[in-house]
Amino acid sequence: MDDDMEGGNLGPYQDRPRTFPSMKSKAYAPWIFRVLMRINSRILLVLLLVCFGAIFYIGASTSPIIVFVFSVCIISFFVSIYLTKWVLAKDEGPPEMSEISDAIRDGAEGFFRTQYGTISKMALLLGLVILGIYLFRNITPQQEASGLGRVTSAYITVSAFLFGALCSGVAGYVGMWVSVRANVRVSSAARRSAREALQIAVRAGGFSALVVVGMAVMGVAILYAILYVLLGVDSTGTMKSTDLPLLLVGYGFGASFVALFAQLGGGIYTKAADVGADLVGKVEQGIPEDDPRNPAVIADLVGDNVGDCAARGADLFESIAAEIISAMILGGTMAQRCKIEDPSGFILFPLVVHSFDLVVSSVGIFSIRNKRDSGVIGTIEDPMRTLEKGYSVTIFLAILTFGLSTRWLLYTEQAPSAWLHFALCGLVGIVTAYVFVWISKYYTDYKYEPVRTLALASSTGHGTNIIAGVSLGLESTALPVLVISLAIVSAFWLGRTSGLTDEAGNPTGGLFGTAVATMGMLSTAAYVLTMDMFGPIADNAGGIVEMSQQPESVREITDVLDAVGNTTKATTKGFAIGSAALASFLLFSAYMDEVAAFAQEPFKQVDIAIPEVFVGGLLGSMLIFLFSAWACAAVGRTAQEVVNEVRRQFIERPGIMEYKEKPDYGRCVSIVASASLREMIKPGALAIISPTVVGLLFRILGYYTGHPLLGAKVVASMLMFATVSGILMALFLNTAGGAWDNAKKYIETGALGGKGSDTHKAAITGDTVGDPFKDTAGPSLHVLIKMLATITLVMAPIFLWLRNYNAAPGLDIEPRFMSKESQGLPPIVKGLSWTSFDSSCPKLESIVRKRLEKVFKDDVGQAAGLLRLHFHDCLVHGSDSDGSVLLDGSAGGPSEKTAIPNLTLRKEIQNN
Repeated sequence: MDDDMEGGNLGPYQDRPRTFPSMKSKAYAPWIFRVLMRINSRILLVLLLVCFGAIFYIGASTSPIIVFVFSVCIISFFVSIYLTKWVLAKDEGPPEMSEISDAIRDGAEGFFRTQYGTISKMALLLGLVILGIYLFRNITPQQEASGLGRVTSAYITVSAFLFGALCSGVAGYVGMWVSVRANVRVSSAARRSAREALQIAVRAGGFSALVVVGMAVMGVAILYAILYVLLGVDSTGTMKSTDLPLLLVGYGFGASFVALFAQLGGGIYTKAADVGADLVGKVEQGIPEDDPRNPAVIADLVGDNVGDCAARGADLFESIAAEIISAMILGGTMAQRCKIEDPSGFILFPLVVHSFDLVVSSVGIFSIRNKRDSGVIGTIEDPMRTLEKGYSVTIFLAILTFGLSTRWLLYTEQAPSAWLHFALCGLVGIVTAYVFVWISKYYTDYKYEPVRTLALASSTGHGTNIIAGVSLGLESTALPVLVISLAIVSAFWLGRTSGLTDEAGNPTGGLFGTAVATMGMLSTAAYVLTMDMFGPIADNAGGIVEMSQQPESVREITDVLDAVGNTTKATTKGFAIGSAALASFLLFSAYMDEVAAFAQEPFKQVDIAIPEVFVGGLLGSMLIFLFSAWACAAVGRTAQEVVNEVRRQFIERPGIMEYKEKPDYGRCVSIVASASLREMIKPGALAIISPTVVGLLFRILGYYTGHPLLGAKVVASMLMFATVSGILMALFLNTAGGAWDNAKKYIETGALGGKGSDTHKAAITGDTVGDPFKDTAGPSLHVLIKMLATITLVMAPIFLWLRNYNAAPGLDIEPRFMSKESQGLPPIVKGLSWTSFDSSCPKLESIVRKRLEKVFKDDVGQAAGLLRLHFHDCLVHGSDSDGSVLLDGSAGGPSEKTAIPNLTLRKEIQNN
């Protein structure tokens, strides 16, 4: 044993054989990076110019708005590249820091490759399932009239799904890629200046945020532009631009699918490693956090990157994509109802808002600058205050750009003041985001009473700590619910009073007002994600400083940044759940609009007094609780494996505690990685399969009970209850977990006995309980409630049984026999089977005219729906109320006596 070992001064990686390949080697870098690095700068410039040319060509074929969106996104990518170069230009510090950082990078990269390889295979399998479903389902009459058949619709949806999944995966990788390279640079900068360390962490987070938001916007814009050109949208006799957003729902579902498994897998990994390291290291062995003697410490640091960076990037990517698509659907629907001459402004408005988000957030990120100092290590102003100043700058600019966007795109001659109403809706959303951040900070920052009260409860034992934490989490749901309720109602009525009306004079801007409020809430998303990414980078920096045995003065700086990072992570989770609540409301409205489009009749209400619909609601709430239970249980089972491994190493290698033996870090990394990948499948499959199975079961039940829309109604109820329960559960889990964590950190500052005291041990227990709450189950629920909405949007057609009353349940087939008179009729007429024509009666015209006289003027779709019901009654009962003979015994086709007047009436209904 060498002198350093015997003296107890062994650096954790001194003379340690390499376990992983070097991150700096060419073999390590992803192939796409290696290819790009080999390209000559001039050739790269030419390629960029060609891309710009293609973008302007597509923009000229679609809308100048698309050109604007593309241009801003590309500029933001260049800004993010500048931030990357600026961060990577900083030094990595002494060799011991680089060694630790390399191990973290290797562990994170290895897990990411394995996890996303698994997710990719599942995505391809699900894509094939969606393709099969879409090849045998109905399309809307509008789509059929535009020449969009089943096959085309199926391939578009599957392509959008896979494209969304790909973009979400890249967004997650980007978030992790920069964090595992910035952490060591923050550690090194902390040796010189606290403000420099803060600036590096912020700019590293800013790079990830700009790329994630830019990709979300760019992805939707590219998909919209390509479909616009390929389908010949708005050309004579083709699809209208107002119907195009419905084809984008696959993109949102793909993003949700990847985000869910990324959040589950990453969350299970990071919290299982954290819990295992804390239970044995802190509680049993009494060693500090991030101590190099703890075999699970590297797995814990890796988890910060795969759980808090990669997963959060995919989460916010999915939030923005879902919100953009749902707002585009609602904007197109409203423009169509209001007969707005150029609907492109209402459809593309969400893309412009988030383009400006990239601009204002970039300004906010660059506003955090490193002031010149003497180079002496010392305290700086509160980092949280510095971050809040940048957020204030971003909010101020967001308000200005939002008003500009509404005046530019939402002004219409029909309602000259409507743009101002929608600007106020956006202001409601921006204020709501700020209030949500403040509420989360109040309940999770140890500067405020709730966390200090929780810390005080720890002084009387473990049980009182748990009781106080649970009660704090439950209480924390009240204010956010009141705020989000006020925001939804305010935005709805601002939109409703905008002056936009349909042909009948009914106000139609209410739902779009809530959509605009959601855009306002997410109009600073890039800066909020920057604050969120700051947390795990600062946490990793602190771990590297601790493991490399840097002076206490350096650790003090990283401790301050780590504490601020914990608060920013907690506050951004509050922001995330608030935006998820509004986005889910929009997606629910979009789902109802899509069902109405397929059913060709109104679908505006869901009556929970119907037993089947009420059962759907119960199933939705149950899904939230069961999903949360399985997510937490997965962390517990994986943590048990880590605990057993760490205990084994301490028993079999007693020299670890005396720095005479090196822990086997790789073994813990391997255990956590394999277990988390295995455990993420069960809750993920529950979330994906449940709404589809429920919808199909109740569709079949509706077939036998004569309720064609039963499946769609039950799924709507399930979605509604799951959203409400999920919001409340996520608020409880996030806040309680964050409060437990910061109560422990408050005690570690020296309060109430400080580190090692009984109060501290009780707080560690609470923190351990809260870990799966705040970093696994809670964030996964953000994704779950939005994914439920996107999957119902994608699967909505298979929940309906309308086109063919005589077909077997689960099948939608074209009629085998059609009379010559029926050729060339609208799709709604062609979709009825020949026996429906056969079941008509001589007195049909007078009966139907009396019934539908008032309905014609208001809603043609509803008139057609009532007509269907009349035919169905005739078919079932064999005669109408006047005793007319319905079936004359003719076989193989409709009755010659009744088919022609019947079809004539149908033509008249459609023409009206």
